[in-house]
Amino acid sequence: MWALRRAGNPLRFRAQKVASAHVCASLEVLLAADAKNVEEHHEADCQKMCCCHKPRSPAFQLSFSSGQFACSRGFSSQPGANSGDKADELEDGFSDLEVPPAAVQNDDGLASEDSSDEDAADEFGLPDVDADAKPEKEHTRRLSDSILLKTLSDSILLKTVLEAPRHQVTSALEKWAKDGNAFDRGELYYVLLNLRKRHWYSKALELVEWVQKSQLFEFVERDYAAHLDLTAKVYGLHKAEQTIEKIPASCRGEIVYRTLLANCVSASNIKKSEQVFNRMKDLGFPVTQFSFNQLLLLYKRLDRKKIADVLAMMEKEDVKPSLFTYKILVDAKGSVGDIEAMEKVIESMEKDSIEPDLTFNATIARHYIFYGQREKAEALLKAMEGDDIQKNRAACKTLLPLHAFLGNSDAVERIWKACEDNTRVAESVSAIEAFGKLGDVEKAEKVFEDMLVHWKTLSSKFYNALLKVYADHNLLDKGKELAKRMDENRVRFGAPTLDALVKLYVEAGEVEKAESLVHKLSIQNHIKPIYNTYMTLLDSYSKKGDVRNSEKVFNKLRQSGYTGRIRMYQVLLHAYVRAKAPAYGFRERMKADNIFPNSVVSTLIAATDPFVKKKSISDLLD
Repeated sequence: MWALRRAGNPLRFRAQKVASAHVCASLEVLLAADAKNVEEHHEADCQKMCCCHKPRSPAFQLSFSSGQFACSRGFSSQPGANSGDKADELEDGFSDLEVPPAAVQNDDGLASEDSSDEDAADEFGLPDVDADAKPEKEHTRRLSDSILLKTLSDSILLKTVLEAPRHQVTSALEKWAKDGNAFDRGELYYVLLNLRKRHWYSKALELVEWVQKSQLFEFVERDYAAHLDLTAKVYGLHKAEQTIEKIPASCRGEIVYRTLLANCVSASNIKKSEQVFNRMKDLGFPVTQFSFNQLLLLYKRLDRKKIADVLAMMEKEDVKPSLFTYKILVDAKGSVGDIEAMEKVIESMEKDSIEPDLTFNATIARHYIFYGQREKAEALLKAMEGDDIQKNRAACKTLLPLHAFLGNSDAVERIWKACEDNTRVAESVSAIEAFGKLGDVEKAEKVFEDMLVHWKTLSSKFYNALLKVYADHNLLDKGKELAKRMDENRVRFGAPTLDALVKLYVEAGEVEKAESLVHKLSIQNHIKPIYNTYMTLLDSYSKKGDVRNSEKVFNKLRQSGYTGRIRMYQVLLHAYVRAKAPAYGFRERMKADNIFPNSVVSTLIAATDPFVKKKSISDLLD
């Protein structure tokens, strides 16, 4: 995988192409990691707790002179976890609030931090009924068939759980059972999948716990994994770790542990993720694409230098990259504007005979658009559309917002016309976003109202999409009215709705009101605000130089488990700079949180530290 760390050197890249055609070696061309940075990153005198708590050698010791490396079966943090490299420095160029176009930050987008690979359902123990056909165990195939058949008819069990008030699911299920109803594992998985799509994790957890307590059938590892996943989502990682200890040893296998790993990654907890990964290797579980992809996803967000280490370990373990592996690599390079390296990732994937899907192409198009590669973006969108959009309806929901970001109003109208007479839910949401981006608020409202007539009741996705349109165009009164309609129609207020409302009020200049909504709605509706919600508030206070409120929001971020992201420290420091106030001990604060400043943050710390200001010789003489 050496070529990956040499992407910044085209001469080395050409030499490597001649020397080797190895699958993983071709990958290495694509993701540069400066040799000096990586060597510093793996110094032997690491003092980080997660490196030193066990008296054993580091996970990786890479030699950049010989092209050989020694690799133990482990993975650990090293000093400089978030130290400055080019990717970190570029973070100052666009914040979390100014990410590359959000056009694909929906169900099809890689930008969402909830993205997972094609066997994502396995993460919590359920068969993935939507994935392409692939070899699998017979019992899993039968379960998938059972779920697919169940979707053709209404599920009384699902209706019972959906209609049950919060925390009264158990009593509703007991009544349902007394009425003589019965179900199999296939129906359980179907109901769980539907509850998860609605983010009703607490109800799903009650259902699983009731099934287990009632002993309706014997739990297998996938059932325990589903229980573990829901526990982590409802009660957090600590409770999930306690749950693992209660699982019978015979069912405490790789699926259970990779479920915990995925939740650690979802929580952006580097230390826990690495500990779970090491634990899986210590227990002798096979190292799968899924586990490596989870680490890649984690480091793409928090520490890009470690991506090269994971790829080297994949080569050592002879684990081939999947489509999702390439998606992560493409997004990692594209998000920092390294279009040339991103295209090398694509070339490597083609050599490995892996076909891109719509999500992959949408990710590429997004980065082309954001970094001004209009011709390349339009050529890719044309290829995604094909010769007949009617025969390629699956592409519509992805193409609509991407064309809108390019300002192609004619293309948006044409594609929407192909969908309008027989529209699908995802297409309608994309159309609302697209027309809003084009500035046609009335057309976005018409799509919404037409869908309300067609389906009578709409999910929060529709409302959230229109709320964001109103926020983008500073239409506070219309946003308030839409929120009232949501309440009247008993539409669930989830974290995405809260995020849209916060943006609506912040854009209207009512930051304090937005913060009040976060506090009240998160308690009232049992919502954990997403990272971007807090960052919207923090960024707004920071721009005002409001140190007090910036610190308050920053502490909320940490209390909510959003740690390990250098951007939040950077925005907080900007508040001090604008207020011309000293940020005493800021470097020590970051060190306590296991965060190491990059060059941009170091400059901000220096600007806010009165003790680092050096006097001139004239001052000293005076």
